[in-house]
Amino acid sequence: MEQYFELNIDGLVGSTHNYAGLSYGNVASKNNSKSISKPKEAALQGLKKMKTLKDLGFKQAVFAPQQRPNLSFLKQCGYSGTDKELLNKADPILLAVASSAACMWTANAATVSPSSDTADRKVHLTPANLSSNAHRAQEPGTTYQLLKSMFANKEYFTVHKPIMGGDAFGDEGAANFIRLCENHGSKGLEVFVYGKIAFDSRAPAPRKYPARQSKESFEAIARSHRVKESYFIQQNPAVIDQGVFHNDVISVGNERVLFYHEEAFLNTAEIIRDLENKLPWVEAIKVSNKDVSVEEAVKTYLFNTQLLTKENGKMLIVAPCECQESRTVSNYLDALIRDNDNSIDEVLYFDLKQSMRNGGGPACLRLRVAMSETEFAKMNQGVVLTDSLYDSLVVWVNKFYRDEITPNDLRDYKLYQENMDSLDELTKILKLGNVYEFQT
Repeated sequence: MEQYFELNIDGLVGSTHNYAGLSYGNVASKNNSKSISKPKEAALQGLKKMKTLKDLGFKQAVFAPQQRPNLSFLKQCGYSGTDKELLNKADPILLAVASSAACMWTANAATVSPSSDTADRKVHLTPANLSSNAHRAQEPGTTYQLLKSMFANKEYFTVHKPIMGGDAFGDEGAANFIRLCENHGSKGLEVFVYGKIAFDSRAPAPRKYPARQSKESFEAIARSHRVKESYFIQQNPAVIDQGVFHNDVISVGNERVLFYHEEAFLNTAEIIRDLENKLPWVEAIKVSNKDVSVEEAVKTYLFNTQLLTKENGKMLIVAPCECQESRTVSNYLDALIRDNDNSIDEVLYFDLKQSMRNGGGPACLRLRVAMSETEFAKMNQGVVLTDSLYDSLVVWVNKFYRDEITPNDLRDYKLYQENMDSLDELTKILKLGNVYEFQT
């Protein structure tokens, strides 16, 4: 019988990794705005996480960064001249937008429906349009090209174009998506968590920070993916206003387990009762306010952790070291793994401080694709992490990445040239072909 598993595709941190504080509603991103960043350290931290999980037996792949600085964006903003002149002329904010390395958050790259869930038995992938933020709205075109290169076999995969943008159809991808299933190969219930209903002015909505994911966008994706069983629930507007800009900052699911905060959803208790009625096998693990507050969950990214199924059927939480450094959260996790009545029996901590300071934890860094052995064999094997590929990427990072970047360094034409050279070499390492604008 064919085996099914989950492939985790981690974003490789881009060489212009910087702290511009562009993401309104992302508390960590704003708090660290204008700090000095360490691109080389960030990329190596991410690669270490990938390698460790691969060595533990989990399937792991690599998602290439975007072309940055994006000079086409600066031209669209009315600037003209040579590449060097564009960098020198650009307004500092627009230059920061053009140089954003936020594509490291691969959980926002796309929404993925496994073949077990779709009417045509294909894996469907739709790049997120990321229309709510200018620095991220530049990504979908290249993301589409990358996904087409990685999943080119049309007999097994369908890569859709991003859905239309605009406020009513804002889509932030798998960061707002949960798949519940008895195992990775069984039919799943695809849970789409939205922040707002764009065409209903009377619907609940946050007051301080914007809701980035619309119900309308997810409904369109569910239809185009031909999803057999979908379930739509709304994020709690009150937690969005506390910095929960995506659902994966307040809940995470894996196979039969839903690990969630009691304030995660609008009418959380009612939602959980309904899910338990629909799915008798579901294991809902509630974190109450008395255990961990929303504020502490956002600060430590307790829920922006990876929840992975081990060979023995038990589950592992991959958490940032901020969870370990918080007495409240570490005490909670210690008690959780001692509790024999739930499926989670291990926590693995990683130092991801460079990405955490920009507002994303372990779960932000990866896109999940449940697939069969046959489907896995039909995807681009050049992006699948092996010991050899890991070694090549470490050499590549050390060759091209700078130790530190300040906001003013983004004007450095030499940095731009280094980035183009690095991406040209990376597409050869990952066997992607010509996916970047400068290559075509």
